[in-house]
Amino acid sequence: MKHFISCLFLFTAISCISTAQTGTPESILENLGIELPPSPPPVANYVNAVTTGNLVFLAGKGPNKGDGTYVTGKVGRDLTIEEGYAAARLTAISQLAVLKAHLGELSRVKRIVKVHGMVNCTDDFTNQPEVINGFSDLMVEVFGEKGKHARAAVGMASLPRNIAVEIEMIVEIER
Repeated sequence: MKHFISCLFLFTAISCISTAQTGTPESILENLGIELPPSPPPVANYVNAVTTGNLVFLAGKGPNKGDGTYVTGKVGRDLTIEEGYAAARLTAISQLAVLKAHLGELSRVKRIVKVHGMVNCTDDFTNQPEVINGFSDLMVEVFGEKGKHARAAVGMASLPRNIAVEIEMIVEIER
């Protein structure tokens, strides 16, 4: 698993350096080899997304591996920065699946406005931004300039079900 995550981290870093992607967000995802899973259902009494005006507020999601399990553990003890980065990237894929299910098509995204990234980490871990970059980098890969966003990347003593990261976002859409 660690080798896979290290390779994913390296692949992502190289793809971020490469020239900007063109096409629809869905075609860019396809070119990146990413297939969006079904939108993960809420795990409690809430909804995945709420639209008010031209803003969509997405509930926090974690790093779903696609088989119903999550990347778990504390970054800085159980997981490396690279593994945390990969977990944040998986969370971005989950959020894109929610957004596509909510909007019908990702081309309605006008801008990723705000991302709030929470990292389950040890109390002495201070590289939360590098972990949440896994989420932010994918948003920029998929949406280009429209994917650049304001952001918080904070450490948490714990997260639900011991997930490695939880990330929520606000998206502006075309009506």
